[in-house]
Amino acid sequence: MNLIIQPDAGVVPVVQAINKAKTRVDLAIFRSDRKEIEKALAAAVLRGAHVRVLVAHTARGAENRLRKLEQRLLDAGITVTRTGDDFIRYHGKYLLVDQTLHVYAFNFTTADMVRSRSFGVSTRDAAAVREASALFDADCTRQPYGPKRSPLVVSPETSREHLTAFIKGARKQLLIYDLNVQDPACLKLLKQQAAAGVDIRVLGKLKLKGVDALDSRPLRTMRLHARVIIRDGSRAFLGSQSLRRLELDQRREVGILISNPSVARKMQEVFEQDWIDSATRKEEVASEEQVSKKEVEVEEEEPEVQPRTTPVRSRKSA
Repeated sequence: MNLIIQPDAGVVPVVQAINKAKTRVDLAIFRSDRKEIEKALAAAVLRGAHVRVLVAHTARGAENRLRKLEQRLLDAGITVTRTGDDFIRYHGKYLLVDQTLHVYAFNFTTADMVRSRSFGVSTRDAAAVREASALFDADCTRQPYGPKRSPLVVSPETSREHLTAFIKGARKQLLIYDLNVQDPACLKLLKQQAAAGVDIRVLGKLKLKGVDALDSRPLRTMRLHARVIIRDGSRAFLGSQSLRRLELDQRREVGILISNPSVARKMQEVFEQDWIDSATRKEEVASEEQVSKKEVEVEEEEPEVQPRTTPVRSRKSA
């Protein structure tokens, strides 16, 4: 599994993935303004790959751009399908190249890829590739999608179930990037986990007041366009769905559960640095005071060590 970190990586990993295609490219688009991706798709057609693009039927303020994008892709010989209108939004962003699945939290836009914190992953996990292929075919043909067991997390079919179980599985820590955590059931669960001693921090927006255990702050160093949960430094979720009722239950959203510890740890490192960089001076002082308090508590709890003495043995006379 490979990790993409935005804005460091930019458009290059997406273009490189498409350039490797030998037999097929399936791409789901919600927003796109990068001509490099269009050129890579056209080049894949010329190489003989079967290239299909599924374009969202609507995106706020972008319908005209999406329709023009469809025409440019058609002119390049690409098979273009527009999503149905069964859901309010078809918001997933994913790419299938031969037998590799790429799942993104970012759109294929300059705003998301150059100016925003976001992430993407690629995997050759057979179950994930199979499920993403089945989902793509179902949405292209406007047929119902019947999920099977896999790491793929799809709204509205499986997101609530998978993400509830994922959050419940935390033992020590949940680090969350989310533009707007507001689903009542998820907030209740996060509150319960915090009460059980789980360290929960949110970079983004958290609609829950009066709960000191749930620490949140905006990402102050750059624009945020990520939906990520990092659990205990060894597991993670990445996708297009926020912890909002609308995105869990009424929209087409696509994400993936990550079981690769090295990828999860790298995401954790990025979060921790973003958390530090986004702190106000008041938050920095509070953090330093909390660390000092813990150090004092540890010192007070340490038992006094008594000096060890060696007993003196008496010598018996011969």
